[in-house]
Amino acid sequence: MAQIIDQVRHVCTLGGLQSVLAIDRAIPILHAGPGCGQKLWGAVGLQNGGQGSGYAGGHTVPCTNATERDVVFGATDKLHEVVENTFKVIDADFFAVLTGCTSDIVGDDVGDVVRRFQKQGKPIVWAETGGFKGSNFIGHELVLEAIIDQYLKPGAETVRGLVNVWAVVPYQDPFWTGVYAELGELLTATGLTPNIIFGPRGGVAALDRVPTAQFNLLVSPWVGLKAVQRLEEKFDTPFLHSPVLPIGPTETGKFLRALAGFADLDAKRVEAYIAEREDHYYHFIERAAEVLLETRFLPRHFTTITDSAYGLGLAKFLVSDLGLIPDRLYVTDGIPDHLQAGVAGYFKDLGEGIGAEVTFTPDGGQVQSELRATKFRSRPLILGSSWERPLAKDLNGFALSVSMPVSDRLVFDRSYVGYTGALRLVEDIYSAILSDFQ
Repeated sequence: MAQIIDQVRHVCTLGGLQSVLAIDRAIPILHAGPGCGQKLWGAVGLQNGGQGSGYAGGHTVPCTNATERDVVFGATDKLHEVVENTFKVIDADFFAVLTGCTSDIVGDDVGDVVRRFQKQGKPIVWAETGGFKGSNFIGHELVLEAIIDQYLKPGAETVRGLVNVWAVVPYQDPFWTGVYAELGELLTATGLTPNIIFGPRGGVAALDRVPTAQFNLLVSPWVGLKAVQRLEEKFDTPFLHSPVLPIGPTETGKFLRALAGFADLDAKRVEAYIAEREDHYYHFIERAAEVLLETRFLPRHFTTITDSAYGLGLAKFLVSDLGLIPDRLYVTDGIPDHLQAGVAGYFKDLGEGIGAEVTFTPDGGQVQSELRATKFRSRPLILGSSWERPLAKDLNGFALSVSMPVSDRLVFDRSYVGYTGALRLVEDIYSAILSDFQ
């Protein structure tokens, strides 16, 4: 039965175009109706951490601007012309044709068009990303699948220590640039060499290195799992799946030790790094103990309304490192039904013998109705999106926007991952609380 979703937390499958843009000097070419790309960019980019259009995103993205005539007669010739002209006017290293709803329904043979350019040696792939297929999380996976199947070729030899890093969905997570950078820093500290495709210093050079990696690292509850499994099938590259976004000393330590065990790293080096970073983290926590503990400003319970990656990572940190109790946890990333039980299982153990039930829903209307009917023990701490700010005000709570849409913050390279990221998170939570008393 059709369902109306209020206050959207993600966009349609065609939103995978932002994953293409996250690869330096890569260009999406949309075979879709006029306005699709602009709306998707506005929602996932502009109104989400103030992320801009970058090198060739936003209004620069080439598009066939499919109309009623193209629905009736097809538009493969038009697509061929747009792709051909894109190569002439946009200086880029990689191109991906993504289809919208009308093209997928009509059945334009987009693959035939793209293969003609591939035979000319052009670095281009295609993915059928009609919006009716699901969310941009699915679109992200379809983009990765297209790159793996159509572009990547076996490398000459495996490079020991080289690790492909796959984690949050770029742009959907406004903190994605910082997340990938911090994960790269953690890997480097252990003696590994991170190969990061998305963000600065990635690009096609990083893509070309993917088949030569010693292993793939996936830091995500479910998004990207298909990709690392496909890479294992195609290139015989093993993968390490770490479902928890490591935030704070407890989970970051677990993450590094798991990494060390999987890659057979120097355990003394890893433990020394963990000790050094924990000393740094606890120096600031101890220094601010009066504010953090004695003022008792911080609510004892918390609520999250986020995608599963942040819901799990935040909950683990708030329980294990800050000693808070989960109240209501909402997961908003539209996880396919067959994967929900597995993701829910991750929330059963948040640390300290504490687990939580989660509610899977992308519907802000349902979230608001349930939270307004909840009797909170104290002023609630709500970690969600900008949609929750009016709600938190009505509930006399504290709000911090951490999940799409984050329209009340400008985000460059900030992240909450690792030891430094956890300090930033504590800063942001307490800043939200302290500012309320001013």
